[in-house]
Amino acid sequence: MKLRTVSLDDKYGLSEGRVFLTGTQALVRLTLMQRQRDLAAGINTAGYVTGYRGSPLGGMDREFGRAKRFLDDHHVKFHPAVNEDLAATAVWGTQQINLFERAKYDGVFGMWYGKGPGVDRSGDVFRHANMAGTSPNGGVLVMAGDDPACKSSTVPSQSEHALIDANIPILNPIDVQDLLDLGIYGWAMSRFAGLWVGVKCITDNIDTSGNVDVSPDRVKIVLPEFEMPDGGLHIRWPDVALEQEERLHRHKLYAALAFARANKLDRVTMDSSKPRFGIVSTGKAYLDTMQALEDLGIGPAEAEAIGIRLYRVGMPWPLEREGIREFAEGLDEILIVEEKRAVIENQVKEQLYNWRADVRPRVIGKFDEAGDWILPSAGELTPARIARVIAARIRNFHQSDAVEQRLKFLEDKERMLERAVPSISRTPYFCAGCPHNTSTNVPDGMEAAAGIGCHYMAIWMNRNTSTFTHMGAEGANWIGQAPFTDREHLFVNIGDGTYFHSGVLAIRAAVAAKVNVTYKILFNDAVAMTGGQSMDGPLDPAIISRQVRAEGVQRVAVVTDEPDKYPTGTDFAEGATIHHRDDLDQVQRDLAAFPGVSVLIYDQTCAAEKRRRRKRGTFPDPDRRVFINEEVCEGCGDCGVVSNCVAIAPKETELGRKRTIDQNMCNKDYSCLKGFCPSFVTVHGGKLAKGSDALSPAAATAPFPVLPEPAMPPTETAYNICVTGIGGTGVVTISALIGMAAHVDGKYVTVLDVAGLAQKNGAVYAHVRVADTPDALNAVRIAAGGTDLLVGADMVTSGGFETLSKLDARRTKSIVNARKTMTAEFTHQPDMDFPEDDLRHAIAEASLESEFVDVTHLARRLMGDSIAANIMLLGVAWQKGLVPLSLEAIERAIELNGVAVDFNKEAFTWGRRVAHDPAAVDRLTGDRAPEADQTFDLDGFIERRVKDLTAYQNAGYAARYTALVENVRAKEAALGTGTTDLTEAAARAFFKLMAYKDEYEVARLYSAPAFRRSLRETFRREDKLTVHLAPPLLSATDPRTGHLQKREFGPWIFPAFRILASLKGLRGTAFDPFGRTEERKMERQLIEDYAGTIDTLLANLTADNLPLATEIAALPQTMRGYGHIKSKNVEQAKAKEADLMAAFKDPAKAPQAAE
Repeated sequence: MKLRTVSLDDKYGLSEGRVFLTGTQALVRLTLMQRQRDLAAGINTAGYVTGYRGSPLGGMDREFGRAKRFLDDHHVKFHPAVNEDLAATAVWGTQQINLFERAKYDGVFGMWYGKGPGVDRSGDVFRHANMAGTSPNGGVLVMAGDDPACKSSTVPSQSEHALIDANIPILNPIDVQDLLDLGIYGWAMSRFAGLWVGVKCITDNIDTSGNVDVSPDRVKIVLPEFEMPDGGLHIRWPDVALEQEERLHRHKLYAALAFARANKLDRVTMDSSKPRFGIVSTGKAYLDTMQALEDLGIGPAEAEAIGIRLYRVGMPWPLEREGIREFAEGLDEILIVEEKRAVIENQVKEQLYNWRADVRPRVIGKFDEAGDWILPSAGELTPARIARVIAARIRNFHQSDAVEQRLKFLEDKERMLERAVPSISRTPYFCAGCPHNTSTNVPDGMEAAAGIGCHYMAIWMNRNTSTFTHMGAEGANWIGQAPFTDREHLFVNIGDGTYFHSGVLAIRAAVAAKVNVTYKILFNDAVAMTGGQSMDGPLDPAIISRQVRAEGVQRVAVVTDEPDKYPTGTDFAEGATIHHRDDLDQVQRDLAAFPGVSVLIYDQTCAAEKRRRRKRGTFPDPDRRVFINEEVCEGCGDCGVVSNCVAIAPKETELGRKRTIDQNMCNKDYSCLKGFCPSFVTVHGGKLAKGSDALSPAAATAPFPVLPEPAMPPTETAYNICVTGIGGTGVVTISALIGMAAHVDGKYVTVLDVAGLAQKNGAVYAHVRVADTPDALNAVRIAAGGTDLLVGADMVTSGGFETLSKLDARRTKSIVNARKTMTAEFTHQPDMDFPEDDLRHAIAEASLESEFVDVTHLARRLMGDSIAANIMLLGVAWQKGLVPLSLEAIERAIELNGVAVDFNKEAFTWGRRVAHDPAAVDRLTGDRAPEADQTFDLDGFIERRVKDLTAYQNAGYAARYTALVENVRAKEAALGTGTTDLTEAAARAFFKLMAYKDEYEVARLYSAPAFRRSLRETFRREDKLTVHLAPPLLSATDPRTGHLQKREFGPWIFPAFRILASLKGLRGTAFDPFGRTEERKMERQLIEDYAGTIDTLLANLTADNLPLATEIAALPQTMRGYGHIKSKNVEQAKAKEADLMAAFKDPAKAPQAAE
């Protein structure tokens, strides 16, 4: 097949034909098409677009900004607003242009956008402006962004009722094509009826993509015969409010109804010659209904036999009455399928109420005749739920084996999910290096409240943060609480975007109310939650300080990661103080003690925005990276606790779980350096081993000159690909590549990206549907059990309920990244288990075929960068013949994406090679095939520990280890149980205690060749290394906590390490300068205590108490860390040991103790 000629400019530059667009891009294109249509009609118009971003319309600023040259050419002005209310007022102003002289255009067509809460807050201006009317050559569309499933909102939303209250007609598009078509109809209706016209925008028509027809003359407008009142229906001046009201209710709404009927916005889409059962639906629910019918095996022929008639409503309010009455004639029953609160149902019942009982059909909607809530107003409707309802209604008068089989599948799937879904899930979390990791902390014993924005996620973190408000009211709830509680103070988080939007009013109110509160204005230099847009006006910390000071705030402090960055003379408010973020705790304590309203401005640029700007070369990129010396790391997890950073990953070793820095994820925040541990190294001038300098030298000469091209799966019917992964790791890029490749291949495609808040390290899904004809794509979402291919970039997301519900063991083939990527909870749960076996089993059970490939590991080994993993996974799936697209189309899509083209093509090719000959790839990477026998080699483990302890001190020291372990082994063997669990626990724990990491050992581990080898696996080279330490004899203590304070030691420390390591013979002697510290005394005592504990256990060991003895013997493995961290862990372990030993000595207590 010849590829379709496609360029990046097609979406806005192609004058007609089919282009591949997202829903947001379609809104840009819509404005261009309206201008083109007006010029063709001889009308010189301009366009004006304004609003405030928010899911699902979070990408409006970005897409309209990218399209500026096209917008300029078409006289369309895009202006992101301060807030939704003011934006709506500005749009109202565009309709007033031609009331006065000197207008430069015949009219201005306006577009307002905002998510559900923005619709709510703009109700006043909507009511005023809609009553006033639109200009004859203008018109207004209200793009109302709803989040019915509350994926990226604090409450689920449904804007229809707010728009109805303002008497604004509502259009409900089903997909991207419909968004364009109904948008054209909407502006025409707005001009004809003098009304603002609402357009319902949700994930399914905005966060989706498809190839659509953008020909300007595709939509043929029909203007109905309608008797206009004197003066018409449009805006005028002067105008009396009561006259506006009468014109609205007597004429304008009826003009909208006439327009809808003339243009057939509502229509029958499936019918029968003997209709009995009617279904009415709109928007996403209509597509879900179509999918439900298809899932039930009901097509046109089956509908004819059953007697089904389907009515698709394009304008759910006001409902065009003549069309619905014609539809209802001859029916016995009508089922209304709509999401959330009823809109159409109540209007249908009103229209049919006066029909005779013998001809009036029964109307079923949210509730059936028994009062059961069959189509709930809560949550989202799914094709599966709708299918159940349709089947139940049909069963009253028609029997179908196909329908019953489908219902049985849904029931079986639900039972499978109940038993198969692992408990682990991905919760959205702050990005690596996010300023909020630090800024949302509060001092111990103090409390905070959240607001709207990324920092809202602090609610489910260990931040002592609870409750929130809607956008702009942060802290106003405290005004109502303060007089009635003994709590004296509250911290309130508020983002800089929210502050600029309307939050400054809440601060003003708090000052007026004289409450004790500290506002933490989190200035991260971007509207981070919705994609990192720049602020909508001039704002910086100095401006904020002056503004709040002018509002009456008496105490202002600025906290930042770079106190020296402000130029001399920066105009901060009088009395404002500047502090380093290391002093945040004390600054907050001081502000909490300050009476009245205080403000803390936390100034640190958004980590995701830093990454974006650094790629563009517009933001400083420090030439230093953090590295963890695995040998020194104790795996205590303190670095994760203090930094809250998801770039700290687990490193599984023979001696337990350690920590490593994911260099591809790290955004160079450096907070992890505060973890109380000497394993942290700063690599200055370090160059990652990546790109052309692959880590595996043999990769450059890979013996794969030609790869066979597989047969492609057919696409006569929809071929469904579910892509899963972790937010922020490029999952959306994969779905976009597949979508564009399908477009290039001349196929029809829809792509739905389900991300929202999940883009912040949460579970992200993409539904990709490819077909030869558009009629095969009934819905943008994949139905239950409808997946043909699962491209699972993350095992956790792939093994979750949302994904498993889409799989079918008779149909689905799954290609899943086998990488064990911890969820964000790992930052505070260092011993968190990863349920790999459960996840693999759940995915395999739900799939016809499944294959797990650690593409993250392969990407790092073959290309030096884990970012290649997702593209590589797609390559694996393609080579196995599971992606119905040509190689040329995929490569062209990569080129059109325009990002790291050669790199991504190479990654795709490596994926193909992995699929074709995995053994050859393993040989290239140096990876050996896993051994068939994974049994723990106890003898080998003991032998290596003896060598380690000999190097640690001497052979005599190691001999003590051997003696204790062999004694345990002999006693355990004598029980005749055939197990070595106790011996293994003792071998691990006693080594842990004997090889305590004092100054000599840390120095030895830094001087050992293993450190340089591990460093070289990550970095090609470096200019210098520095180490972050807190030597007990040389370090200052924190005056508040009493903990030692770390500081950075330069390259000179490494020769010093070598000298210190050579002095290990002093360890524990009278000449040991470090041996007198309390920590070293404790460590030596722990060795003696453990020997005594083992003696007690062995003296009383039986087969029955062996498990409890093993648990006790393993406890020292939890005594991890350094300094105060280790002391705390030892204290906790000793307390647990006391309880377990009591149970061991008294068998009657053992079962309770072991639970």
